[in-house]
Amino acid sequence: MAMPEGINDSIHQTTIESRELPLIDLGEFLKSDGSSLGELPEQIRTACENVGFFFITNHGVSADLIKRIFTESKRFHDLSFEKKTALSVNQNQRGYIIPGATKVRHSTYNENTKFDTNATMVFASEYGEDNPHRIAGKRFYSENQWPEDLPGFEETVNEYMDTLTGLGKKMLPLWALALELPVDYFVPYFEDNYTYFRMSHYPPVSELDDNEFGLGPHADTGFMTFLPQADVEGLEILDVDDTWFRPPRMDDAILVNMGQFLGRWSNNRFRATPHRVIPPKSIDRYSIALFVNTAFEPTCECLPTCTNPDNPPQYPTESYHEFYTWYMNNTYPHYEEFQDGEGP
Repeated sequence: MAMPEGINDSIHQTTIESRELPLIDLGEFLKSDGSSLGELPEQIRTACENVGFFFITNHGVSADLIKRIFTESKRFHDLSFEKKTALSVNQNQRGYIIPGATKVRHSTYNENTKFDTNATMVFASEYGEDNPHRIAGKRFYSENQWPEDLPGFEETVNEYMDTLTGLGKKMLPLWALALELPVDYFVPYFEDNYTYFRMSHYPPVSELDDNEFGLGPHADTGFMTFLPQADVEGLEILDVDDTWFRPPRMDDAILVNMGQFLGRWSNNRFRATPHRVIPPKSIDRYSIALFVNTAFEPTCECLPTCTNPDNPPQYPTESYHEFYTWYMNNTYPHYEEFQDGEGP
């Protein structure tokens, strides 16, 4: 599928080639409430052991909801700078991140020397005032910051987060079987799970400097990522041959990739694939990436099907909270002021 008419002239021309990605149809699986597996586990295994990205179709997420969340993203980013920065990101990684505030500092795939050009509003699973971890002041256990002047915005964001989190949990048996584990292996780890959502805006950059990105080369932090396709191209993926490529556009498909926590948990059997975003030249680009992760507290030991005497565990047993805290503290400059636990 081509981009909407007129957009090609509004993006930076590139010699980066397009490559196909695995296409996985969830229709029968979801219709059967998970009993019709077909070859889905094998398809996911092949995709994740190789490229680390794949498309899903017949996923049950309505086109109307995706259209509405893109609309809400634009509504938010069209607010005045003052209204957005009143919701500035806090120690719990919730809120607005201005353009030029982020730079992935520990990337092993690229020396990121320039700050990212995107602006992002971050939401995450909410934890009430009676949550014991929140009472104890533990980082990331909090509630979201919401704009006051956007009727219906909060409801649509919550609907989107709930719908994609539900899809992620329905797919857990497929991930387990793909890793040759019992079908319900991951279910306990996702009770009271942590989902976060990046509502991103890539403003146009007419002239790109060397090594300048909308979002610099990185791999996601968590378990699985869902990314409905933007109208404007820009996403690039690093293949196993160390070549960057652009995925094709697929009608009604959602792009899925796995993150570093699953990569570590699987002893690098499943690939947390680096990717980056090139900003547009003269048009705005919006992205709605949602990340479905385990709960914060369960400790995750190297999966038994991913280690043997000749392939010992490469990473320590750890919780997602431990890994996420390390990642945030060591990745984003805007996060430094919160490392001692003091919020704004």
